[in-house]
Amino acid sequence: MTIQIKSCKEGIQFMAAIQPRASRNQILGIHNHRLKIKLTSPPVDGAANQACIKFLAKAFGISPSRIAIVKGESSRNKTIQFEGMDPQTFLSTLTPLISETD
Repeated sequence: MTIQIKSCKEGIQFMAAIQPRASRNQILGIHNHRLKIKLTSPPVDGAANQACIKFLAKAFGISPSRIAIVKGESSRNKTIQFEGMDPQTFLSTLTPLISETD
C-alpha cells in the first residue's frame, strides 16, 4: 500500500494516523494510505501533537518549524505538512525509517 502525498505551494501534505500512549515513538508503516505513527505522549493539551512534530523532525532530519499539523489537531487522523520538501525526498527518507521499526 502507498501513502497519498499531496504537493502544495509550501511543500507536501500527507495523512497520518497517530496512536498515543505507546511504549515508544515509532513509525509503523502505511495503513489505509496514512502514515501510522506511535507516540509515547498522551493526547492531552496538545502534547501528542508537539511530540509528533518533534519526532518527525528528528526522524526526517528537518527543523520542527518546517512541520505543521494542518488538519485534525484534536483527532488521531491528521494532515501533516512538511515545508520545503518534495514527494521524492519524503519517500526516500521514509522508506528506511519504516524498515528500521519493523
